[in-house]
Amino acid sequence: MHFRGILRILGLLICLFSITLLPPAAIALIYEDGGGVAFMLAFAVSIFIGFIVWYPNRSERSDLKARDGFLLTVLFWTVLGAVGVLPFLFTEEVPLSITDAAFESFSGLTTTGATILTGIEHLPHSVLYYRQQLQWLGGMGIIVLAVAILPMLGIGGMQLYRAEIPGPLKDAKMTPRIADTAKHLWYIYVALTVACAIAYKIAGMNWFDAVSHSFSTIAVGGFSTYDASMGYFGSSTINIICVVFLLLSSLNFAVHYAAITGRTLRSYFVDPEVRAFLLIQLALLFLVFATVLTHKIFADTGTAFNQALFQSVSISTTGGFATTDFASWPLFLPILLIFASFIGGCASSTAGGLKVVRVVLLYRQGMRELHRLVHPAGVFSVKLGDRVLPPRIVEAVWGFFAAYALVFVVIMLGLLATGLDDITAFSATAACLNNLGPGLGEVAANYESIPDTAKWLLIIAMLFGRLEVFTILVLLTPTFWRS
Repeated sequence: MHFRGILRILGLLICLFSITLLPPAAIALIYEDGGGVAFMLAFAVSIFIGFIVWYPNRSERSDLKARDGFLLTVLFWTVLGAVGVLPFLFTEEVPLSITDAAFESFSGLTTTGATILTGIEHLPHSVLYYRQQLQWLGGMGIIVLAVAILPMLGIGGMQLYRAEIPGPLKDAKMTPRIADTAKHLWYIYVALTVACAIAYKIAGMNWFDAVSHSFSTIAVGGFSTYDASMGYFGSSTINIICVVFLLLSSLNFAVHYAAITGRTLRSYFVDPEVRAFLLIQLALLFLVFATVLTHKIFADTGTAFNQALFQSVSISTTGGFATTDFASWPLFLPILLIFASFIGGCASSTAGGLKVVRVVLLYRQGMRELHRLVHPAGVFSVKLGDRVLPPRIVEAVWGFFAAYALVFVVIMLGLLATGLDDITAFSATAACLNNLGPGLGEVAANYESIPDTAKWLLIIAMLFGRLEVFTILVLLTPTFWRS
């Protein structure tokens, strides 16, 4: 293990992250909201931390191995989450405890979207912008951004890329060089953000809200500049725009790249994961729309369809935006939507959850076992499209599912031990592990009222969800630390 090399890179990355504290300071100056001093102080402290971590190890030039990549990835997200706490602690207009500040910071960076804040619209513009920016940076993964930049500093990035990119097929690269891959991911990411912001502005938002919400929409995060989230605007057009960009951001970015370079939409129609994702979305929309229409929750059919579409897409893609209180919807709908978030979006997207490709492979593996029961001597394979998958990938998917379920059960039991009721504990665990945000029960609106111990457990859940479980669990194995 090259600890000094890891510390050198970590110090550089903290310094890079500290630069992102300057835009909120500029926002504070523009709106004269008094938050500039806090962000400049946070910038000074964070760049100092980065410097003292980097300087003693500045001459270390060892190459990263796979184990180093896993450790650095986990350290980077935990350290960045800790550094991201500083502006919340230094801003006098937001009196938060360390626990609440940490919860808000990690929730933003992991694109979970759970919040402990109320009266959000009354916060300084600089703080509002900072929350949205945290999600935008976390959406694609600051590690991917670092992969594009670090080669210029003499640091290879393949190990970081493998540890960060979500999904089981991590070796599938869009371009031969990993830095080029990361750059193309960010080109697409930035282009979607710009398009989303312009669409929001045309639909009636002011520029601040349009940019802020485009950050959290493309990141599939869910933070808003208002307590009522998207419901504040009361616009069906804005709802549709949000739905469209949530869907686009929940698709595999490699498919976007293939469509752009090939100048054809064929990539979207032939990709089996995209087809499965859209089929799931249509089935969910049908169930939700039929139920709300039957129970006459809304005054007319058009409103019912718009609300059903928005909530089903927002929750199932782990966006977590709200236009209404879905927790009060009748029958099975709230639980159905929470369960839908377990599926989430496609691999290599900014959405959370298990990922559609894993769910598809679990289903096909289950069907293969049923066929084997009927035909014990038969030879059956698991396919993804026309590709026969090797047993190693199928085994990895089952292993991931088992680990995901284990982490879910352990954290939920921990929340129950803190005194939370069953529904709150279940939905809070699901919302944070799936990087969704809103839950049911006590956490339907925000997480302010739950105990501090529960908040720390949920921070752990957010990290497990963002780093896809194995990246953290591998550090807990004795084999990882052996020479």
